[in-house]
Amino acid sequence: MFGLMTDQVVELRQYTLRPGTRDTLIELFDREFVETQDAVGMRVIGQFRVEAAPDKFVWLRSFPDMEQRERSLSAFYDGPAWVQHRAAARETMVDTDDVLLLRPVGDGFPLRDRPLPGSTALPESRFLLTVHYGDEPFTDAFADSLEYEPLVCLRSEYAANTFTALPVREGEHVFVTVENFAGVLRGGARTEEMVLRPTSRSGLR
Repeated sequence: MFGLMTDQVVELRQYTLRPGTRDTLIELFDREFVETQDAVGMRVIGQFRVEAAPDKFVWLRSFPDMEQRERSLSAFYDGPAWVQHRAAARETMVDTDDVLLLRPVGDGFPLRDRPLPGSTALPESRFLLTVHYGDEPFTDAFADSLEYEPLVCLRSEYAANTFTALPVREGEHVFVTVENFAGVLRGGARTEEMVLRPTSRSGLR
C-alpha cells in the first residue's frame, strides 16, 4: 500500500560506524528499532547504506510536531528496546551527532508498507539525497528553482531541540531533496550528495 507521510518534523541522521560493523547495526536496527519507535508515536521513514561510504549509515524518522517529538524520544530511549540493545548498538558507532532537523515542503515522503520482521530481500531501488547549503533560511519557493523533480523536499526546522540528550546541528540553513537515483551525480557548489540503498525493512524503498 502506498501513502504520503503527513508528519511535520523530520530528522536526517548520519552515523559514522566502526569499520566492518554496518551490517551488524542494520540487522539489529531492522529487528529491534523499527516497530518499537513506531509504537511510541514516531515513524521510521527509511534506513540506508551509503553507497560510497561503507562505514556510514543514514536513516530518517518523523514526528507529528515538536511536542510529540520530545514525548516520543523520551519514551523510546527510556523504554525496554533501547535499554536492552543500546550497548550492542553503541558498540558499532563512532559518531551519531550528525543530525539535521527538517520540515517537509509540500507533500511528505511516499511510503509503502514495510516488509515483515525477518525479511532479508534487499530492494533494487537507490535514492539520491542532496543537501543544499545557504547563507540564510530557504523558502519553500526554492523547490521551484530545482532542475529536477524530487520525491520530497525538506528545509531547516529552527525550533529549539528540546531533547538535548540527542544533539542536532544548529545554526545551519539547508534545503534537502530526495529523488530516485538516475545513475549520475550532479555535483555543484555548496551541495552534498549521497547515494542511498534501502535496507530490507526500509519504508522508503
